[in-house]
Amino acid sequence: MTYQDTYPTGRRTGPSAPHGGRPAAPVPPGRPRRGPGGRRALAAAFWLGLVAAVLPWWLATPPGSLADTTDVLTAAGRITGLVAGYLLLVQVLMMSRLGVLERWLGGERISRAHRDVGATLLVAVLAHLALLVVGYARMEKNSILGQVGALLTHYEDMISAFVAAGIMVAVGLTAVRGVRRRLPYELWHHLHLTSYLALLLGYGHQFSNGAQLYEPGPVRTGWIAAYLLVVVALVWGRLVAPLRFNLRHRLRVADVVAESPDTISIYLTGHRLNQIDLLGGQYFRWRFLNRGCWWQSHPFSLSAAGNGRWLRLTVKVVGGHTAELRDLHPGARVWAEGPSGTFTAAHRTRERALLIAGGSGIAPLRAMLEELPPGAALIYRARTPADVLLHNELDWLAQARRTSVWYVIGSRDDPGPRQVMSPEGLRRLVPDLTRRDVYLCGPGGLVDEAVRVLRRAGVPRRQIHLATFEL
Repeated sequence: MTYQDTYPTGRRTGPSAPHGGRPAAPVPPGRPRRGPGGRRALAAAFWLGLVAAVLPWWLATPPGSLADTTDVLTAAGRITGLVAGYLLLVQVLMMSRLGVLERWLGGERISRAHRDVGATLLVAVLAHLALLVVGYARMEKNSILGQVGALLTHYEDMISAFVAAGIMVAVGLTAVRGVRRRLPYELWHHLHLTSYLALLLGYGHQFSNGAQLYEPGPVRTGWIAAYLLVVVALVWGRLVAPLRFNLRHRLRVADVVAESPDTISIYLTGHRLNQIDLLGGQYFRWRFLNRGCWWQSHPFSLSAAGNGRWLRLTVKVVGGHTAELRDLHPGARVWAEGPSGTFTAAHRTRERALLIAGGSGIAPLRAMLEELPPGAALIYRARTPADVLLHNELDWLAQARRTSVWYVIGSRDDPGPRQVMSPEGLRRLVPDLTRRDVYLCGPGGLVDEAVRVLRRAGVPRRQIHLATFEL
């Protein structure tokens, strides 16, 4: 069934919001689309870098030098070591939160690339370790365990290298979807950050034992330069840029408003908010500097487009950290990193858009509605009428921006929602579905199912945008 009109009244929607639901800021005109940027250039740079990482081995290995199995094993071990070292640099660079990478690639592509590169890195590290141990054991006529002991005791920096390999294996295991879902976000995030430690621990053995990097020369210099470049990007993206942002804008909590029994909106004020280059649909990583919250940061999207006076995030209470946010008091300091993300109207590929939200996933889509051209469509999935958030604002925006809005209420197995969320149902609501960009935000199950339905309905994958917050 669709949910059209009944909604609890009397709920305050924020400072200076007139008429109980209308946003305080005027609705701005739709922004022009942004092109794909330098994605092809970055892809070319990645593959050229990979070739450059392996090329020194190729140039230093004359034809016919791989005479037997032992030579092949050690050569393969060195190649996989060079590949692993390069991929580790790429992984950490993608974790640097460097603005240019996000603008060119987009959050979803970075997240997908980070996952794929991480899996390849794990295989390369394990192959590097296994191939060299077996190759050296054959060369020195030693047992596998005896050769491991020899590496740890007679080769410089090998203990730290083994520790780095262990860290990368552990991080790789936490990235497995089944494991990831069982870990609290805070624990997963902090385990993920140990990749920086792996970068440092794995550094030394490459130069003290690496056949291609041991001798001074252009190859060694280039490898060191790559490390320095990644470290500079990391320091800039993780430390310098956030410090500049927070010193400039000095955000504080202005108000905390209950949108539903398990959802709150947090309003923030600060300095020079009109100078933040912000798009609806983007998110920040928020660290609330009060007791119980200061030691962790979480990504939350803004639920209203920037208006120069206040910022708003809408949060569903699902764990210990989000429960503590209910107790925030006006005046509490906030440390923010961002804005981040390309889940915005500016990155669409078509003139019109369809937005599909589930539960609190309405937050970035509600902000995006202010910047989409007229003619957008919104399908809002919720289990019960009480789970519909920001209803008055959505209805007002539907009129102001000439947007079609459908509230689809019920569980996934109910006949009404099941009929609507099907290829035929979507085409009936939105006849020009395949000529629109589709933005999805909500629980993982809803998003995965919606992507499958959209693909069956003929929507190209490049026109489907997902909200991602992993890095």
